[in-house]
Formats: sequence, structure tokens, C-alpha cells
Amino acid sequence: MGGLLGELGKKLAEQWLTLLVLPGALYLAVVAAGHTLGHGAALDVGRLTQAVSAAARDPQVTTVGGQVVLLTAVLAGAAAAGLAAQALGSAVERAALAAGWAAWPWPFGELAERRTAHRRRRWDALRAAYEVLLTQERAPRPADRPSPLERHRAARRCERVSVERPERPTWSGDRIHAAAVRLDRDTHISLLVVWPHLWLVLPEETRLEIGRARAALTRAAVLGGWALLYLPLTWWWWPAAPLAATLVTISARRLRTASDTYATLLEASARLHLTDLAVKLNIGELPVGPRLGAALMRQLSSPVPRPDPAP
Repeated sequence: MGGLLGELGKKLAEQWLTLLVLPGALYLAVVAAGHTLGHGAALDVGRLTQAVSAAARDPQVTTVGGQVVLLTAVLAGAAAAGLAAQALGSAVERAALAAGWAAWPWPFGELAERRTAHRRRRWDALRAAYEVLLTQERAPRPADRPSPLERHRAARRCERVSVERPERPTWSGDRIHAAAVRLDRDTHISLLVVWPHLWLVLPEETRLEIGRARAALTRAAVLGGWALLYLPLTWWWWPAAPLAATLVTISARRLRTASDTYATLLEASARLHLTDLAVKLNIGELPVGPRLGAALMRQLSSPVPRPDPAP
């Protein structure tokens, strides 16, 4: 038992150091550099070196007690910055996935609605162009058929907007929503209803893989939280601006990749293990499709209670 607790404590310490302290210490270093140099001497390494050397020679820092206090303050500040980045990352994740955008307060809800409508119109136009190419592909004369490369490019342009018809203001949100849309269309199940039950029958390896994909999505959002923390530093130190812009770009790319991986795993695990859930619920052997989905929904859906008849 003691060995288990020791190993758990070691892993927690590693997580604390990796996720909070190290990025937070880097943030504090950037804050100190920006405060020391300002806009006028933003890239003056010599001035920064002199300031660090002068601070290191301070009598209060050279003592053991002063060093302990300084180290404690740095660790506490770094941890606080890491917690702030994680809190901002949660907000970034909610905005990127936009699951409940219709309930966002004004003006964010209105902006999200306009963005969703714009993406939907663009997707409809690109999808119509793709459908034209599919129709032309069935032309009797080979010369009248479009090239496969042209068709693939049209499909790719459509997928860059959304893999299904947009229902959310962001690509990442629509990508995860597309998994539910496809399962509803192909198997007539509601992923929101089925998923908690399906999760309990998934193999351990599958759950670990989904968990890793979900953690990657969270880390990408936290990186966006760090970008928001670096953004105010541009007020007195301009090099923080390209640093924040770089973090925003990396976060956006990772959010897109992580949401695609997560949605793919959700859909694949549902298609592969719906029959396992049906076995657990004593539903007859049915292939994955509308009949199986309807049977699962009847078992798992909670009917709306009917009001008692008036006396």
C-alpha cells in the first residue's frame, strides 16, 4: 500500500512540475524580462544580464533564508500562473467546441449565430459544387467526366469548412458534433444517450486511447490559455506579441487535430461496440444499423412522465 501511494505521489509531482511549474516559471521569466527591458530596450540582452547579476548580488538573496524564500515565491507564482492558464484553457475549450453556443450571452451568442450561418452558406455552396462533379462522373463519355484529382480537391474544400453541414460556429465543434450526426443518420442512436452506457462496456485499451485523445484536446486548449496570459504583456514589452501569436497558432492547429482524433475515436468505438452493449442489455443479435439503434434507444431512453389525469 505504501509503495502504491508513493508511486501515486511521484506521478502527481511529475504532473504538477510539467503542467504547472515549468510553463509558469517560463512565464515569470518573460514577465521579469519585459518589466526590466520595456519597449525601448526590448532586445537588449546586455541590460537584462546586468539586471540579473545585480539581483543575484543582493544581500537578501545570497543568504540561505533569502534563497528559500525566493524559491518558494517562484514556485508559488509559477503554480498560480499555471492554474490561471488552465482556467483560461477551459474557457478556450468551451469556445472552441461551442457545444452550447445558442445559450451564450449577448453579443457572443449573436456573433456565434452569424458565424454559424456564414459557415453553413459556404458549406452548402461547396457541397453543391462537389455534387455537380459527382453527377458529371457518371457521364457516358470519359472525356466529360472530371478528373479524380478535381473531385478530391472539391471534397477537401468542403471538409475544410466542416465534414458535415455546420451546426456550430467552429470547425472543432462541428467535427465532434459530426460523430453524433453520422451515428444518428446511420444507426438512429443518440450519442448523448448511448455514450455513458457504451463507455462501461468498452475494452480498457479503447478507453485509454479515448482518454489520451481527450487529454490532448485539453492540453491544446490550455496552450491557448497561455496565449491569453502572454497577451497583456505586450502592453509594456512588444516581443510578447509574436510569442502570444505563435501560441495561438499552435493551439488552434492542435485543437483541430485533437478534435478530429477524438471525434474519430468516438464514432469508431460506437460502431464497433454497439453490439456489445446490445448483448449486455439482452437485445437479440442484430447488425449495426437502424434496427439495432432503435432497440437500444427504447432500452436506454427515459420516457417523459405523463401528467396524472384530472379527477
